[in-house]
Formats: sequence, C-alpha cells, structure tokens
Amino acid sequence: MSGAQGNSTVSLASVCGLSSQHKPRLPASGRRTRYAYVGTGGRARMFLDPVAQRFAATGEVVGLCDLSMVRARVHQQRLISRFGYEQVPVYRHTEFHRLLAETRPDAVVVCTIDREHDTYITTALRAGCDVITEKPMTISAEKCAAILQTVEETGRSVRVAFNYRWGAGAAKVREILAGGAIGAVRQVTLEYLLNTSHGADYFRRWHANKADSGGLLVHKSTHHFDLVNWWIDAIPDEVFAYGDLAFYGRANALRRGDSALAAYPRYLGYEGKGDPFAYDYTRSMIQDQEMEKSLYLGAAEEETGYIRDRNVFRDDITIEDAMTVLVRYRTGVLLNYSLNAFSPYEGFRVAFAGDRGRIEYEELHGAHIVGEPREVNEHLHAGGATLRVLPHFQEPFTVAIPQLSGAHGGADALLQEQLFSPEPPADPLRRAAGHEQGAASILVGVAANQSMAVGRPCEIAQLVSLKPGALRLSELL
Repeated sequence: MSGAQGNSTVSLASVCGLSSQHKPRLPASGRRTRYAYVGTGGRARMFLDPVAQRFAATGEVVGLCDLSMVRARVHQQRLISRFGYEQVPVYRHTEFHRLLAETRPDAVVVCTIDREHDTYITTALRAGCDVITEKPMTISAEKCAAILQTVEETGRSVRVAFNYRWGAGAAKVREILAGGAIGAVRQVTLEYLLNTSHGADYFRRWHANKADSGGLLVHKSTHHFDLVNWWIDAIPDEVFAYGDLAFYGRANALRRGDSALAAYPRYLGYEGKGDPFAYDYTRSMIQDQEMEKSLYLGAAEEETGYIRDRNVFRDDITIEDAMTVLVRYRTGVLLNYSLNAFSPYEGFRVAFAGDRGRIEYEELHGAHIVGEPREVNEHLHAGGATLRVLPHFQEPFTVAIPQLSGAHGGADALLQEQLFSPEPPADPLRRAAGHEQGAASILVGVAANQSMAVGRPCEIAQLVSLKPGALRLSELL
C-alpha cells in the first residue's frame, strides 16, 4: 500500500474482528453456557431458537425479560412446546437486575428497542456477563462512549450481530479486495434501496421516532457502514450528510393527492381494501402469523399501548426516508452513500475504485409486489447477485457467488454458529464484530445526523475516540 493508506498509525486490523482482549469467556468444561434475553419481540427468535435447538448441547436459555410480559410469555411457551424446556423464568424490564442475580447468565442477549441497548449492555457487563447485541450497538455518541468505557473497565466482551458480513457475496467482495485485485481502494460508492414493503415497515413501527432508533442512518445503515469499514479495513474520519422525509408522512401523501391513504391512524381493519401500504397480519409473507398476532395484538397491545401497524402517512414521523452521506476515512478513502426507503425493488449496489481497477457488486432482494397482490419476504435475499472485477488494461471478469439457503442469504446460520458455538469454525475473513466495530459503524450515522442538523461536516473524533488513537488524516498531510 502507498500514501496515507499505508501509514501504520491509521491502520485498524481489529476492525475486521474481535479484539483478543475482549473475547467472550467460555464456561468451565462440561457446563453449558447460560444465556439470558432482554427484548422478546419478533427478532428474539433469531437468537433464542439456535440456543434452544441447534446448540442445545452446549447452551441453555435461563431467563427472559421484556417491557411486555405477554411477549415474554409467548417465547416462554414456545420454549416449552417447541423445544422441550421447563418453564424459563420471565422478568419485567424493571427487574433486569433481579434477572441477573437469580439466573446468573454467562451472556446476555440484547434485542430491545434501540434507545435502550446501552442500559442493558453496560448493566450486564458490570454484572460480569458478556453481551451479544442486535445492531445497532446504540444510537448516540454519549451512549456509545459509555459502552466503550464499560468494556474497558470490566474486560468483558460485546459482540454485535452484523449478519451482513456473513453473506456469501459480501464475503467474496472482502476476499477479492484483500487479495489486491484492484490495488489500494481509493473511493467507494454504495446505493441501498429499501422497497415499499420492507422500507415502509420502519415507518409503521417505533423506528419512525428518531429518539428511539437514531433514524435509518443509525438503525439500518449501521449494516452498510460496517460492511464498508470491514471491506476496506479503515476507520471513518469525517462525515457530511443531507436527508429528508420525502415520501412517507401525512404532508407528503397530501402533496401527491394521496389523502385517502392518510385517512386512518393504523391498518388493522383496513386490510385488503386497496391500500398497498397496509400491514396485514394474515398475509403469507409473515412466517408465523399466530405468533405475530400474539406478540403485537390483543393482550400485548393492551398491556403496553404499542401499535405495530401504524399508518405510514401520519404526522409524527421524525426520521428521514431519503439520505445521502459523504464519508472520508483516515486512510483517505472516500465513500459516497445513499439510502432510499420507498423504492419499487430492494437491494444494493457498491463499486470500489482502486488504483489498479474497479470492482462492482450488486445484490437484489426482491420486488415489493410480484404477480398477485402479495408481499415478498426480503429477508430471503432471493433476487440474485453479480460481482464483476474490472482491472486496468485487462479483460473484466465475473466472479461466481456461492448460493446458500436460509434467512439473509444463509448469513444468519453462519453468524449464529459464531455467536453460540463453543468452538466456531476458523474465519480467515475475520467477520466476528466486537464493540469497536459496533462503534465505528454507528458513529458514521450519528455524525451524519449531526451534520444534517447543523449543515456542516462532523468529525467523528469529536464525538467518540475510536481505537487506535491515530492522528486524523488532516493532521497527517
């Protein structure tokens, strides 16, 4: 490598994986790892089911905690009926300290609303537990700094569930870049499209409040910024961003003449009446319709007041649906990123410009409507992928992408093995992500939010100091 990119003071090898100082500690030989869960909505299945089934010989679920006792008991009953468990104790969110004291977990899995991640992560670390957290690790600079400090103080580990790293296409891109096929990367362009099924869903739920989710540049883009950080093995330095609520929200519906779509506060009772944005609990795309209803309708809704199917064309949405972000890395690499949440189809395309050529990768996840009026499960990532390498002065060539089955293009099963197996397979691509990687990804989104608010670039080092403590690029030039 040459120029600023080769300067050892700005390289971050650990951006590709967990720091050895903070790897999770295994329990004594012969004892199963004890896992407690906080947050028992629909996403909890991704972390509960592998422990209860695939890794049952070496792990066990010892406690469930949630704001909603109805939701917690849905999973409690699933563990009994589907996996043969005895009755696992459940705790209210206000009883988290009691859960830690009574169940004595080795690790806590955090799947709560994003704004609460930091509280449960730092509390679990101080109690002597390791942590596995759903992305994003947290949503603000202050909360991020608190997590990093607590990891250092306790020596425990935080692992972030970045399943995108484990997709076959993403892994192949990393492999080719690391092999030097296009020399040193100088510029990256990434466009991500969320369709009017998946994208709209963020505007029906709690994610539509930026105080809860950090907005899509934190909640969703943490995946994409993490991919770029990992692909190019670099630390983000400075961010500038624009964003707007351009499609969803009542004002936008009225502007387009779609007032009929904004005439009701939620979709329950309006299913099948011609509204393409309506969330229907009976549609075939929902993997377990009865479970979905149990988690979010009836007694669960009455208990917490949380409405999962709010109209996407209402007044109180505080997040953006169209965003453009410019990022400069400490190595000098430039990233041009865009996110759109109202596309007719879903997927992403990324291009890497190196000083020896170019790499282009595209991944399609599916259209929002196919044939009959039914939705596609975008999490299957079934639309195909294309990877092209275009070296300077040579013939371009296409690289085959392995076809894997399962959720998120087979990525979930590979990630789960790394999280829950006592002896996971060796991973030369270093896809396991810890607290520093979690911080590096969310801080791009946090900085972008600040940039949008003040109308000027935001230096990440002014928010949180990322390791290693290298000089910023402007101080090296």
